[in-house]
Amino acid sequence: MGRLSPLQRKVETDHLEAEEAPVQGLARGLSVLRAFQPGESALSNAEISARTGLTRPTVSRLTQTLTALGYLAYVPRLGRYTLGAAIASLCHSLLSGMPYRITARPYLREVAQATRLPVSIGARDQLHMINIDTVRHDNAPPARFDLGARIPLATTAMGRAYLFALPESERASLLDRIRQDAGRDWRSLRSSIDRAFDMLDRKGFCVSAGEWRTDVVGVGAPIVTADGIVLAVNCGGPPFELSEERAVADVGPRVAHAAAIIGGSAT
Repeated sequence: MGRLSPLQRKVETDHLEAEEAPVQGLARGLSVLRAFQPGESALSNAEISARTGLTRPTVSRLTQTLTALGYLAYVPRLGRYTLGAAIASLCHSLLSGMPYRITARPYLREVAQATRLPVSIGARDQLHMINIDTVRHDNAPPARFDLGARIPLATTAMGRAYLFALPESERASLLDRIRQDAGRDWRSLRSSIDRAFDMLDRKGFCVSAGEWRTDVVGVGAPIVTADGIVLAVNCGGPPFELSEERAVADVGPRVAHAAAIIGGSAT
């Protein structure tokens, strides 16, 4: 095939740019929605701009569009935006389309009752895990990391259990992203991940004690459903409730057993 003429190259470039523009707009719109963090009531265009790196005029256009679609709501008294009702509809569609959440609940509850600690099931979102359900024992106080909470993939027991269960090529790709994100901390972080993988291989669970937060000890185990979906279970608490010794001797085996049953029964 011969070389493209200047006119042909211009036509092809214009066509590609026309295809990419809606995709870029979608990505920017999603970045606006991701700017909202748990516990925040509302954000201004200026705050969204600072968090996303988008220009103020771009943010203004996006917030107007997202408001018209119901994904944001404008509060005139504050001159700020909140997440809109359409987000709740999407969340409901997502969660109701996860039958393994229902399957997992009785097994998570057994662990929660036996350990007197909250137990969660999570799925990945970029370089984080998202709690898609949390079960607490009777009369338990509210969990710090409840439904929708995001925790790091690389430093938590849940995240490492998830990584361990992935197909090799997918795991390698994610580890490379973590390496780029970690920078100079990568060598020590990779050693910790490798130790977690070794523990998962030997015991079916791993423990992260103070690696993400000094006040959190977590136990994680992977779930692989019959249709190949990878999830993870986490049970955790502060060191005065969950010591490393207890995590290994008691909580870990319970979490691993529950994860194995959920994986075998989830459809």
